[in-house]
Amino acid sequence: MKEVKIQNLIDCCTTYFKENCYTRERIYKYRSLWRHGIVKYMSDNDIEMYSSDVGARFVSTCHYDGTIRPQEREKIRSVQVLDDMLALGYIRKRCIIPVSHILDGEIGIEMEKLLFHLSNKRRSNKTIKDYRLHLSDFLMHLKSFEVHHISHITENHILTFISSHPTNKTNIVSALRVLFKFWKEEHIVDGRYDELFDTYKVRKQEKIPSYFNPSDVMKIENSISRSSAVGKRNYAMVLLASRLGLRASDIANLKFSDIDWDTDKIMLVMLKTNKKIELPLLADVGNAIIDYLKHGRQKSELQNVFLSSRAPYVAATKSMVCTAISIAICKSGVNVMGKHHGPHSLRHSLASVMLENGTTIPVISESLGHRSTEATMTYLKIDLKSLVKCALPVPPVPNEFYTQKGGAFYV
Repeated sequence: MKEVKIQNLIDCCTTYFKENCYTRERIYKYRSLWRHGIVKYMSDNDIEMYSSDVGARFVSTCHYDGTIRPQEREKIRSVQVLDDMLALGYIRKRCIIPVSHILDGEIGIEMEKLLFHLSNKRRSNKTIKDYRLHLSDFLMHLKSFEVHHISHITENHILTFISSHPTNKTNIVSALRVLFKFWKEEHIVDGRYDELFDTYKVRKQEKIPSYFNPSDVMKIENSISRSSAVGKRNYAMVLLASRLGLRASDIANLKFSDIDWDTDKIMLVMLKTNKKIELPLLADVGNAIIDYLKHGRQKSELQNVFLSSRAPYVAATKSMVCTAISIAICKSGVNVMGKHHGPHSLRHSLASVMLENGTTIPVISESLGHRSTEATMTYLKIDLKSLVKCALPVPPVPNEFYTQKGGAFYV
């Protein structure tokens, strides 16, 4: 097992922090955590050399009755940093480990065949990931009923599973419908489930997309302070959503190669739809990106335009973009009561303006990168001026209506 003097290891970590642009305050914080944490623990227990086992024993002292107090979490993180440097020679960025959804047993193997089939049909990775999540939940549901063979699945098992997901029924039903249709085509099941899925309807409430009027969008854009690196980055992100209608995932994934400065165009393949689109690089958007690249972006070999705002600097994620834009909207002072206030609301706002200006649905669909115009039709709900034109006049009720049957309808 690898061992090293604790001070030498701390010095290596400190050097790494400095090389990767950690702030002085953060470096000081870590040195304080080590001094009052692992270093004190080793001194109290007469331990001279540090190893991952020593770190693990110290971490066990940070647990109290099976829980971890907030003030101990950073001490645990400080030990993880030491272990990374000891084992890898660098420090990994703190991240959430995704849950692995395993499809095992007879039923799980047949579910995997569906996912492989969908992959061959070039369904997006996100769609396949969502299907895996729903199918693994269904598999766990079946196991709870001691169902391990497809032939033992009943309609009751399907219905109880659907009812256990009150907030996501549409996607759950869709995944199961595709699964049983695939199994039928593969002659794994007969048609006894057809009537269930043909007649089962998920009642969806009509949703009106959240959007902001042009003056509010302008207020949001102008409220962002561009005096800091974070402000310059967030301003450029907001403009990409409000002026070009890009999704958060596409903003995060934007590469230098996607921008053609000579022709003033942005050309990229949208992550959600896998559709290639070409958008004009508007002057305000281009200037905002240039300002960020020259005066806000940290030096990095990464090809992503946008980076995280804290060291170690990594490519921006969809979550980072959503958070940055949501905070900008909330801080702008516009009314967000009862509205979603993330990148999609700015995307909806752009669609609203295009509709008001008389842009046709196919053009809007192409601009927003929708697979079909059907997805764009939802924006008709926010075209209030056009909807008013569609309203039919209410005819007056003749007096004979109220006097019929001897005046039975008089109140």
